[in-house]
Amino acid sequence: MKLNLLSLLLLSCLLCGPDVFADEPAQPFGPEFPDLDSDATGEWWKPRPQPNAKKKQAQNAAPRLLVPRDEVMAFALYTHDSGILKLTAQLYPLRPEEPRTVTLEFMRDGNWQVAMQEPVVYPGWSAHFRVENWDGSQNVPYRVRLEDQSSFAGVIRRDPMNNEEIRVAVMSCNSSRTPGPRETIIDNLRMQDPDLLFFAGDQSYHHTQHTFGWLEWGIQFRDVLKDRPTVTIPDDHDVGHPNIWGENGIRTMKKTGSDGGYFYPAEYVRMVERCQTWHLPDPVDPEPIEQGIGVYFTRLRVGGIDFAVLEDRKFKTGPEGTIPPLGPRPDHINDPAYDRAAVDLPGLQLLGERQMKFLQDWTQDWTGASMKCVLSQTAFCGAVHLHGSPENRLLADLDCNGWPQTGRREALRLLRQAKAVHLCGDQHLAVVVRHGIDAFGDGPYAFTSPAIVNTIYGRWWHPEDEQAGPNPVPGSPLPWTGDFLDGLGNHISMVAYANPEDRMDEMKRADGYGMVRFRPGSRTIVMECWPRFSNVSDGDSAQFPGWPVTVSMDDNDGRRPTGWLQELRFSNVENAVVQVVSEETGEVLYTIRTAGNSCRLPVFGPGKWTVRAGRNRPDQLTLTGLSGTDVTGFRTLTLP
Repeated sequence: MKLNLLSLLLLSCLLCGPDVFADEPAQPFGPEFPDLDSDATGEWWKPRPQPNAKKKQAQNAAPRLLVPRDEVMAFALYTHDSGILKLTAQLYPLRPEEPRTVTLEFMRDGNWQVAMQEPVVYPGWSAHFRVENWDGSQNVPYRVRLEDQSSFAGVIRRDPMNNEEIRVAVMSCNSSRTPGPRETIIDNLRMQDPDLLFFAGDQSYHHTQHTFGWLEWGIQFRDVLKDRPTVTIPDDHDVGHPNIWGENGIRTMKKTGSDGGYFYPAEYVRMVERCQTWHLPDPVDPEPIEQGIGVYFTRLRVGGIDFAVLEDRKFKTGPEGTIPPLGPRPDHINDPAYDRAAVDLPGLQLLGERQMKFLQDWTQDWTGASMKCVLSQTAFCGAVHLHGSPENRLLADLDCNGWPQTGRREALRLLRQAKAVHLCGDQHLAVVVRHGIDAFGDGPYAFTSPAIVNTIYGRWWHPEDEQAGPNPVPGSPLPWTGDFLDGLGNHISMVAYANPEDRMDEMKRADGYGMVRFRPGSRTIVMECWPRFSNVSDGDSAQFPGWPVTVSMDDNDGRRPTGWLQELRFSNVENAVVQVVSEETGEVLYTIRTAGNSCRLPVFGPGKWTVRAGRNRPDQLTLTGLSGTDVTGFRTLTLP
């Protein structure tokens, strides 16, 4: 039998393994971590002992990622914004003889047309496409294809600009202890038909085997991922940490990470972020941080809702060595008499200067936006009393974004400037709170989604005195709503919570997902919370008690006006962007898009005020020396 050159090359690859490919080293994360992501690196297709497996089980363990070769194209993720489509194709690990190029095609005039080809990136086994001049006004079928071997198809959904309602599904914490399909959630999501999927982190709990965990998650959700934009952001468990304080990307030698930084090699972190976030719109400030780790904080507009996507742990200071030890471990506090100011020291970072600058700019740029929302990993407060088990009461957990308190207040002031609601996950406990910044109720609302599957580290809202706080929610079925100070001294108003009833019973673990409905016409936001095994066809009665929660966009600024500026009417523009600034302090009170051609603007205290206005930014007209008193009549303005 004669062999041509190509056949000889393929045979050589089969005999020699992946080292034939110089860019696919067997240990891509270095000899210090030979088993890191081992399910998808080296000679991954050969039986091998599995990490943490018992010896008998491990002797003949089959490769966990060896699938039929026509199924290696696993799923795809995409977003599009401002004429740029970005798409990631995720593959199972490839054998040495298999192709390394993925083709992106679009269905045009009844035929598949090639758009571009991109290489498969190792480690991680993903391919990435950036398409410019994208027309977001129409649905376009797409397909990603590994030659003729395997493909995955879906639809690039049009931007729902004229929809009366924009629906966002909010999910996080996908327990690996319960593998297999998420059938009920998928069925419900199909019926609810969200315009955007937001996964806030902990898509995988496999820690050192991200590719395996990422593929497990993707297969579970690909039937809804395939035809709608998706935001996925990694959290601590995705990069192998129990908790994380990124501290601008430095290296930590502790797996707990409490001293700040990343434990696993930067290349592993880069792989995780490449697979989970490359498809997001381009970072607004792409400069890498320490160790060459990238950033992904950005904005995404869907249907006129402007989402700021934050990395709320990447720049955060680690507590160990920076604040006094006050508990059983560096990030836990249990002494009720401790001085709250002792842990809120100057120089501690929460979001970091770069993200704060991004938020400042984002609050003032309303291009393509009628409402604003912030997406991040975890909550800006400690809305939890019991951690891990009902017997473990913890006063303060520095893993939440209630610490450092100064950074938390500064971030919330920026959200309030844009009247933006906050959506997040991580806490394994669904809650809706209204933040207080300087007093109860003066800040924005926030919704923390439940864990998708709550078999890892349950949490409960359970005041020790079992009493409601002042100003409880009228008519709520929940006993402990109202105003509270969290363990860090932050003001929060508890609106709704979904405690696990029995975590040993999968029907009573309080897991599930959130659905948030933005209604631009009325500028209202409806927050829904659905148990994992609920049936959305049963209506609101199937939700957790206390939901749905409906608020107006204006409710995200809870300050009480002390006066009003004279009514402004615009002669030549609808829905202008208007900003109010204190002339005494220079503080921006808020920047909002008005409803219609007129507005009456509240102020909060004495003094003189500057008003700036424009079509998309407040940069075309300025009025100074305005008084915040009740005045009659109106003032007509014309924008250039």
